[in-house]
Amino acid sequence: MSTITLQHLLDACSPGGASVLTSVTPLEPAAGPHASVAPAKFVSGSKSVFAYERRFWNGEAVTAVLIDSKQSQNNRLEAVVSAAIADGDPVLTRTPRIELRFEDGQVYSDLDLPHRAFDGQIRAGTINGETVTSVEEYRKLRDATVNHARPLLERSPMTLLLGGWDASRKSHQGRYRSILVGEIIGILADQEGGPEANQSKRGGARIDPVGMRIDLGDKERKAIAEAQKHELSASTYKSASGKNGKASTLGLGGIPPSLEQLGGVTCQAIIRSHVLSFAALRALRFDSPTPEGDVACRALLAALALNGLARSDAELLLRANCDLVETGPAVVTLDKRYGQKESFEPLSIDQAQELLSAAIDHAIQAANLTWDGSVLVVEGNPAILAAAADDAQDD
Repeated sequence: MSTITLQHLLDACSPGGASVLTSVTPLEPAAGPHASVAPAKFVSGSKSVFAYERRFWNGEAVTAVLIDSKQSQNNRLEAVVSAAIADGDPVLTRTPRIELRFEDGQVYSDLDLPHRAFDGQIRAGTINGETVTSVEEYRKLRDATVNHARPLLERSPMTLLLGGWDASRKSHQGRYRSILVGEIIGILADQEGGPEANQSKRGGARIDPVGMRIDLGDKERKAIAEAQKHELSASTYKSASGKNGKASTLGLGGIPPSLEQLGGVTCQAIIRSHVLSFAALRALRFDSPTPEGDVACRALLAALALNGLARSDAELLLRANCDLVETGPAVVTLDKRYGQKESFEPLSIDQAQELLSAAIDHAIQAANLTWDGSVLVVEGNPAILAAAADDAQDD
């Protein structure tokens, strides 16, 4: 079985080409099928919940749990691409991007920010002392459209690939759907009872060798909180320094074992799937000299997606208590329309590198594309940096 080539991508990105490329991988808990896994958590009202859905599997409707969402899978792809760029990868460093730089040394690119090119952090910044939203180069990104998408391709290709919405703009809001989507779901082991029948509670406890109970007076507790005020979250400081506060807020003393938080679920099958839409790619136009140039630009985005997938799929790192392993190879299928399909071997990182490099060179030649690793530097707003705080979260 062969691997997908640039010619396959060019054919798929041409009018009437393939609909989608899919990649489906069977997974299981690293400890074995008997182990539970911790799915993604969501907030419903004031409590954490798992997301249960009805899916069609093995010929029947079943109850499944969302282990990793579309947004999370896309973020994981961006993270590995961003890390490769930071490491000086010779192919991915050719990718144009936006960098947000704060005065304390923190640097974030459009691959790290949730709304990519249209992120509020970027819009609140400045370029050479001028508000970003007034700078012509950035205005071109906001004025781009599906039919004139070259400015985004040459500055923030991940916005086109994984989606973006310039939602705060009063008019002419750029809105781009995700061309690549993915998820990990688990088919619950017990299909007879409700979803909660598969759901466990997580035990929590803490042993303090100094003492399971630390009875500090208000004065002493407030003094300790005050000494750490510059590093404590606002909510922690308020709780620790307030009247009738507890030493445990400051991490002092032990916590008896309890079963209060969501733990994991048991699954009979776990499936990771990705879909790359060539139909969505073919909707994009890039003002190329010829139609073949637009095809080359679409193929470049597809090759970037496959490079990111090869990297993100190689790192099965989700969250605590959710270590997974593959039980078989990824099944990669090109839907060639009207019931015809072609299967491929999944790309290794090295193969994905070669494919992306070839796609970049072809797009530069066919579409006169600028793809030289240039960076649009934005100075982060110091007021936002000063106001930033992190509250404690349940892992």
